[in-house]
Amino acid sequence: MSLVKRLVVTALSWVPASVVERMAYGLVAGKAGGLPPAEALKFLFRIDQRLYTLQGDRAIAYGDGTHPKHRLIQYHDFFTANIREGERVLDVGCGIGVVAYDVARHTGAAVTGIDLDAKKLAQAKRRYAHPKLTFVHGDALIDLPEERFDAVILSNMLEHVEDRVGFLRRLLARLQPKRLLVRVPLFERDWRVALKQELGVEYRLDPTHCIEHRLEDIIGELEQAGLVVQQSLVRWGELWAVAAPAPAEAVAHV
Repeated sequence: MSLVKRLVVTALSWVPASVVERMAYGLVAGKAGGLPPAEALKFLFRIDQRLYTLQGDRAIAYGDGTHPKHRLIQYHDFFTANIREGERVLDVGCGIGVVAYDVARHTGAAVTGIDLDAKKLAQAKRRYAHPKLTFVHGDALIDLPEERFDAVILSNMLEHVEDRVGFLRRLLARLQPKRLLVRVPLFERDWRVALKQELGVEYRLDPTHCIEHRLEDIIGELEQAGLVVQQSLVRWGELWAVAAPAPAEAVAHV
């Protein structure tokens, strides 16, 4: 951080938040009002993206290290409802382990969480201990376990993969799961997403996303990989789906 920026931040720390809000709004509104509509929208959307990042950071701090969305949208319930006691479960891209932990303690299943981020895995191991929960470090795209699992959790993971159909096919061949539990953010969550894309502004929730699916996109990819969608639910701008391997005769005719 530059000296000037540090001085500004220090000075603003003494100013009431309500005053800063009015100052910021006045500056942004004044600038946007002097630009042509398309340029004004690009300007506002770029600010919106930076604010979204800040909101996520502060939300995690507010949640004492766990994003409040885990609690507010209750999406863990989808996974626990579709996993049975005694099953073996792999949570691919488990992050800090909060979903894997909830599944282990609420279902009685044996859960393995795998993630490439060593720092997140260290946090998971510190925060979530359970006799039926294991965390392993690895790149699931090239280093899937040499084991069989009854269920595989792909929670906000597929959108980070370039070759999703190929990955799903390898996963099915290696792990031979009975079902996949999938959660992805949808492109069609807000009109501003489409407008940002039209204007050439970053529209993804995370710049590491290779795609943000339309509903027909994700269903099509699952089917191309040899899966049948048995259940699907759209809530909070996301798709949650249960998909199972298609019968061998059905795959043979594809």
